[in-house]
Amino acid sequence: MQKNLVIVESPAKAKTIEKFLGKDYKVLSSYGHIRDLKAKEFSVDIEHNYAPQYVVPEDKKKLVAELKAESKKADMVWLASDEDREGEAISWHLSEVLKLDPDKTKRIVFHEITKNAILHAIDTPRGIDINLVDAQQARRVLDRIVGFELSPILWRKVKPALSAGRVQSVAVRLVVEREREISNFVSESSYRLIADFILPDGTTILKAELNKRFKTHKEVTAFLELCKTASFKIDDISTKPVKKSPASPFTTSTLQQEAARKLGYSVLQTMVIAQRLYESGFITYMRTDSVNLSDLALGTAKETVLDTYGEKYYKFRQYTTKSKGAQEAHEAIRPTYISHEEISGSAQEKKLYDLIRKRTLASQMADAELERTTISVDISGMKEKFMAVGEVLVFDGFLQVYHESTDDENEKEQENGLLPPVNLDDILSMKEITATERFTQRPPRYTEASLVRRLEELGIGRPSTYAPTIQTIQNREYVIKGDKEGVERTYSIITLVNNKITAKEKKETVGADRNKLMPTDIGMVVNDFLMEYFPSVLDFNFTARVEKEFDSVAEGEMVWTEAIDNFYQLFHPIVEATAAVKTEHKVGERELGNDPKTGLPVFVKIGRFGPVAQLGAANPDDKESPKPQFASLMKGQSIETITLPEALKLFELPRTVGEYEGKTIVAGIGRFGPFVRHDTKFISIPKELSPVTITEEEAIVLIKDKREKEAQRSLKKFDEVPGLELLNGRFGPYIAYQGKNYKIPKTVKDPKALTYEETMRIVSESPEKTTIKKRMAKKK
Repeated sequence: MQKNLVIVESPAKAKTIEKFLGKDYKVLSSYGHIRDLKAKEFSVDIEHNYAPQYVVPEDKKKLVAELKAESKKADMVWLASDEDREGEAISWHLSEVLKLDPDKTKRIVFHEITKNAILHAIDTPRGIDINLVDAQQARRVLDRIVGFELSPILWRKVKPALSAGRVQSVAVRLVVEREREISNFVSESSYRLIADFILPDGTTILKAELNKRFKTHKEVTAFLELCKTASFKIDDISTKPVKKSPASPFTTSTLQQEAARKLGYSVLQTMVIAQRLYESGFITYMRTDSVNLSDLALGTAKETVLDTYGEKYYKFRQYTTKSKGAQEAHEAIRPTYISHEEISGSAQEKKLYDLIRKRTLASQMADAELERTTISVDISGMKEKFMAVGEVLVFDGFLQVYHESTDDENEKEQENGLLPPVNLDDILSMKEITATERFTQRPPRYTEASLVRRLEELGIGRPSTYAPTIQTIQNREYVIKGDKEGVERTYSIITLVNNKITAKEKKETVGADRNKLMPTDIGMVVNDFLMEYFPSVLDFNFTARVEKEFDSVAEGEMVWTEAIDNFYQLFHPIVEATAAVKTEHKVGERELGNDPKTGLPVFVKIGRFGPVAQLGAANPDDKESPKPQFASLMKGQSIETITLPEALKLFELPRTVGEYEGKTIVAGIGRFGPFVRHDTKFISIPKELSPVTITEEEAIVLIKDKREKEAQRSLKKFDEVPGLELLNGRFGPYIAYQGKNYKIPKTVKDPKALTYEETMRIVSESPEKTTIKKRMAKKK
């Protein structure tokens, strides 16, 4: 009989912990939760104080039986799941399902997987914190209530198979509102004036910007006319020291933001990599909203800074957490051993570890010191002045190690370079003044990281929910992460040089976006519906207040069922009232006008497979009336912005484009996008072409390209058996026969040289592929 059984929630964590404990300890994994609410049932007993009805899923029953057997053999069971609410709930479920003896069960927590931390945890065990468990139960039950009561309403009113979540709906609202801000944004122009002055030495140039912007071409020209005869003199030189302080160590959200900006990782990707680093013992727990560092971490950071950079670079800093309802782990994300510059692992793991280490080190380093010089140039007879600003880095401090990035397009740091040496009252010669028309910038679209930051600012969600929330709204196709093409814009440049004013126009592309979050039509329609009928669910303050109530439950200041009841008493009556509302049009339906040819009304709405245009309206009282026609919207079109002429063009599809090889070419839009059909074959139309305007010549090029690719794909056909073919695939050559694919052994050097007999031998000797259905049946 083994003396001790340690249960953790992941096999990777079990493997690392096992290294630190002796032969008297056996470490097993629960592979996450061993029981949960039933997947396809409500599983919340409203009548009996919101009692959750938990079950052990089918795929966990064998594991539970193994854990039960092992726990009976042990003298002591140590529950070592993560230290947050989710981890506490896992330990509680294990205790309940395995029917563990409280006298032989201990709960241990640690926020780093190191030998000292594990041994310290075993020396200082505690019981299960039922308050943390209740906070997790409250979140789980509340989210189940919202999902199960709201989703059927969306199925009936908007589109089948839709679902809604409490925090996810608020995240979608933020993305939708930002997109509408961008659509409604009207850019205003003004002129920015930059002058090149020649210093008294006759060669050195001083660049300076006017401290005023002009609105019109006329104002700029009038100012430049006055500059023709004006004299320019340096009337002020001011120098002042500037300090920059390092950012605090990483929390979950700041790590997600910085990894996105510096490494290009998605929020989910960052969390997966961070989890691997934690479970391998390289960093502390990665779900935290604390910026605090332990005394041990502060000491080792000091040692590393002093040894590597010297005393001048060290500065002790103790950060305190300011975020609303900080409740997860009690320390920031940091390396377990800060002196370790490198770790073993994948390239991604190494990059993220390096980022975490540098940020932690920088947080204990001295301020960067700069000297900012401002030169003012007086214009005779005018109140405006030209200003030149330059910065010199006097002492790099923490910048030696780390520089925080920003993803706010309107707050990019302006780089100020060195200024030439000048003297007060120097008379300057004006070489050139250039006035460039600039425009106010629209609000930026959210990135995954900036959306996390906004949710955190509003007090919505917690470290453990940010990544799942961002992923869920994309999986449900309410929001997409994609690119947006910019639009061309003309701007003016007015120049004064050699006492002559000239003007010219240039073009620039603006508004292009890459990897930004944008709402889909379905996302917008669902958001508008929820905003109309369930404003409280989408209210930022209300959602943040619910989070605070969960925090109160975790602190033992509130009974979890009270928090649920507060919500349910407000929410359920709205659900019943909304279900009873009858609307003339489907939610999200928009009437564009009437077709000039037929006089029939034209609508756009959400159809079964996405946004569609509808010509005509169904009349249930008149069975002889023509049925409405439907046409799918093209990529890039939206039910919010599509015009009547654009919608009518869709009803021209499918359209005959022309002929090729005596067979008709047809263009249309299908479930998978725009296509050209020729001789029963379908060819996708690329995004730079449209099915409405594609010409016969363009379609023939697509048909030929498709044939060429197919010819390159086919390596060999066999006359003996139709359907037996050697094909070139993504992972190399393979055999296709009777709807199945077969691998060609690596010993075959030239697949094209295979005979019919050799090919059939490979087919007959290939092991039968196990389908998912067969695997499941075998498991049972």
